[in-house]
Amino acid sequence: MNKHSIQQWSERTATAGQAVLEGRVGGLRGWLPFLGPAIIASIAYMDPGNFATNIQSGAHYGYALLWVVLLANVIAMLFQALSAKLGIVTGRSLAEEIRNRFPRPLVYCIWAASEIAAMATDLAETVGGAVGLSILFGLPLLWALAIVALITYGILHLQGYGFRPMEIVIGAFVSIISLSYLAEILLSRPDWGSFLFHSVAPQLPGEGSLLLAVSIIGATVMPHAIYLHSSLARNRIPTRSDAERRRVLWYSNGEVLAALGVAGLVNMAMLAMSAAVFYFSGHQNVADIGSAYQTLMPLMGVGAAGIFLLSLLASGLSSSVVGTMAGQTIMQDFTHFSIPLWVRRLVMIIPAFVVVLMGVNATQALIISQVVLSLVLPIPIVSLLILTSRRAVMGVFANGPIINTFAGLAGAAVLGLNIVLLMQIAGAPL
Repeated sequence: MNKHSIQQWSERTATAGQAVLEGRVGGLRGWLPFLGPAIIASIAYMDPGNFATNIQSGAHYGYALLWVVLLANVIAMLFQALSAKLGIVTGRSLAEEIRNRFPRPLVYCIWAASEIAAMATDLAETVGGAVGLSILFGLPLLWALAIVALITYGILHLQGYGFRPMEIVIGAFVSIISLSYLAEILLSRPDWGSFLFHSVAPQLPGEGSLLLAVSIIGATVMPHAIYLHSSLARNRIPTRSDAERRRVLWYSNGEVLAALGVAGLVNMAMLAMSAAVFYFSGHQNVADIGSAYQTLMPLMGVGAAGIFLLSLLASGLSSSVVGTMAGQTIMQDFTHFSIPLWVRRLVMIIPAFVVVLMGVNATQALIISQVVLSLVLPIPIVSLLILTSRRAVMGVFANGPIINTFAGLAGAAVLGLNIVLLMQIAGAPL
């Protein structure tokens, strides 16, 4: 298949989307042209940072923190839907709208914080993928890191073929991760009664549970995914009227519910598997991905351990690609300045090599990176809420009181958790 044929996939998708908007196509076929942006964004919610936080949460506290995973996923759905809405209605990304609407000094402060978040994201994703590759093939971690960097760099070149090839490749990775954890949950056989109870019964058992709860929020609600989703959704299927935009929004919201619903179930399965296999078998000391693999082998067999590593590798490769895409969007749309792809990839991966060369524990680095993400998260959340509430920006699609209330409460919950975390780090009595 030649380059021209691959490029036509995106053109055919846009044409099919127009046919749906004109009422010429409906039913299941009507959904297909609109699937893609939320699927790409959803990989950020199944990255290696999730593996690290969910393994530690399940091993240390059983099912107790499942409610945090569910809450974080609901918050993620809300803000990813708002991000897509901003892109669809305005034809511009969140970063572009921040640049156009906010004071310039504030714009550069937000850009700097967002770049830090993008680098923390890439650290988690690349190191996680390297750990999976290292254990799976017995490679030194530094070599595995270099291989992951090269593979993701190759995948990123699909952007030159239009939007559809990248959506298909990332969708394939999502399928691998989802099927892997379907198998893991069936093999681990969790206590479904406890699973359901702790999914809706908030509690924070033990002093370390707060750090893990904030890490789960940081690993689940991702700043770079909020920026990227608006960029992916803008002008993907061109619209000519408010009626067509409303139709695209309907499909977009449905895709967000489906894609992030799957991501949420995968995260809950990760934690439940860790609780069922480690916590209730006396292996509460499992604290990193490597020891999780070594413990899984005698408890569940080589097959289950291999599935675990396969899903981790798929997660690391795909989420590193998505993280670099988000980093490109953040720089280009905030500053109107672009750099070559290889330079961007090199800059993004340097922190991961530094962590490995310094001998820092990989899983602990993943946990800390998620805390950094959680601390940066209020910036895109507040910005998105402000912009989507303005009629000058959104017109008739501006948020109503109900959406603003729920989004405000979600943002306040994230900000409140971060304040408590900072107080805990500073040694303040809680």
